[in-house]
Amino acid sequence: MTEIAGGCACGKVRFRITEPFMGVAVCHCLDCQKNSGGPNYMALVPKAGFEVTSGEPRTYTSQADSGAEISRTFCADCGTPLWSAPAGVPFLPVKVGALDDATDLQPTLHLYTDSAPAWHLMHDGVPRVPKMPPARAPRP
Repeated sequence: MTEIAGGCACGKVRFRITEPFMGVAVCHCLDCQKNSGGPNYMALVPKAGFEVTSGEPRTYTSQADSGAEISRTFCADCGTPLWSAPAGVPFLPVKVGALDDATDLQPTLHLYTDSAPAWHLMHDGVPRVPKMPPARAPRP
């Protein structure tokens, strides 16, 4: 995989991704709907492969459906949503719209479909889960 860059609309916050995506999820939870006006398309990036290269984004932290904290990061100047940081996972959901080039990405999972209104697009053949899938136990 070659390096992928991204950032906000005004260009003050920039980041780069240096590891392959773990998948591309479409989240239909109510928080994502409030954040974007519809479902959020997110590239799941290993934390070790993500780096902010310029700017100082702001973060809003709230309680997720799981009861754990989730932080949502955005540009303080233009308001562009950039990535989230759910507690206890090894990845960051990076907003696909914040990537410089997302033309080759395809969704691999729909999350929180129980919260999706009837007009949300559901891609044929893409697995759907009603909430968040349970965390997998570590392999021995």
